[in-house]
Amino acid sequence: MPKKNIYMFRDTLTYYIKWLQNLFVDQGMNPDLAIILNTVIVCVLAGGILAVFDIILRKFIVQGFKIYSDKTKSTFDDYLIKSNFPRFIAHFVPLLMFWYLAPLIFSEYPILLKIVLATLNVYLVILGVLVFRSFLRTTKSYLESKEQYRDKPLQSYMQVLMIFAWGFGIFLIINILTDFSIESITTLGAASALILLIFKDTILGFVASVQVSVNDIVRIGDWITFSKFGADGNVTEINLATVLVQNFDNTFTTIPTYSLIADSFQNWRGMQESGGRRIKRSLFIKQASIKFMSDDNLKELQKIQLIAPYIAYREKDIGSSNKTRVSDKSVLVNGRNQTNLGIFRNYAEAYLNENEHINKDLFLMVRHLEPTDKGIPIQIFCFSHEKEWVKYERIQANIFDHLIAAVPYFDLEIFELPSGGDFKGSTIGVPPVA
Repeated sequence: MPKKNIYMFRDTLTYYIKWLQNLFVDQGMNPDLAIILNTVIVCVLAGGILAVFDIILRKFIVQGFKIYSDKTKSTFDDYLIKSNFPRFIAHFVPLLMFWYLAPLIFSEYPILLKIVLATLNVYLVILGVLVFRSFLRTTKSYLESKEQYRDKPLQSYMQVLMIFAWGFGIFLIINILTDFSIESITTLGAASALILLIFKDTILGFVASVQVSVNDIVRIGDWITFSKFGADGNVTEINLATVLVQNFDNTFTTIPTYSLIADSFQNWRGMQESGGRRIKRSLFIKQASIKFMSDDNLKELQKIQLIAPYIAYREKDIGSSNKTRVSDKSVLVNGRNQTNLGIFRNYAEAYLNENEHINKDLFLMVRHLEPTDKGIPIQIFCFSHEKEWVKYERIQANIFDHLIAAVPYFDLEIFELPSGGDFKGSTIGVPPVA
């Protein structure tokens, strides 16, 4: 637009802005009162019109982005919409329009005009940082959808860039509000060092609070375990200096907020939000009770419904293999054989698969662990549907109640250290009678 047209446009706007003022003066109103009343009315009208325009423009831009993103193959624009990038962009137009009108509306009040322009400039800086943050989030989400970037610390890069962005934005805001230059700020170096020394703990707590919030490390209501401070319960409060945890014995533990960043602790939120809670516990089987199974043993075990199909299938497979190898089965150790421990392990797995409280969509396994001086550990590894502590413990107890009671049916024994009753009637350690 030519400069002459710009001046004509400003003169026209000024005329309409002053129209009510001139009308009030023509009607005999005090000029000062007319200026105040005109400024208030024009400000309210301009604010209302621009607010409506902001709503309409925001919907138009957001809808336009959605239509455009539906037509493109790239997912980048989809992530732009999810990060509210179009909404932030839409705010710029009404803001710049008001920034242009402000000198015309508040021309009679230079001090008020300065305050209004400073406020608008601060808002422009904040909006610019929010747009930059939205763009960074979009870029991070887009790159995380690519296989080659999934193992890269994109979150760390974004946080570093945002620290610089907010630092630059804060400097601009200070410059707008105080007219401080870089030279003026550097003269505060000594005072800053003193403040850092005095308020070190407060600053560390503040930084930790920001990191805890931004990285979503802990939320109010999370169950955390922090052995260093003896905390095991739900987070009830997070503030600048401390995190308050109500333990399950109804006591309270306070943890310095900075410790959540500096030390290691356990947050159970992932388990609570997942499809199940892990059961990981072992039965210790006495090694001397493990043996090969004879035909009579297998015939007896086939009465157990859960394991009967497995025994029949394995016997057919083993029989075919032994026949091919011409194994001498007069001695059980020759060729392939089933053991009572192997059958019990498959029984335990079948029992878990039949249990309605176990989540079959998650990992399920019954396995041997390395033999120990307490026997061979048979580990149960699965996930219960229930995650609430009491119900979870009840399900876990029921499973092991059943498996411990089932062990003798497979001619196996649970290992346990001997007690006083086991030595009754024993002659060990008793001197012979003369």
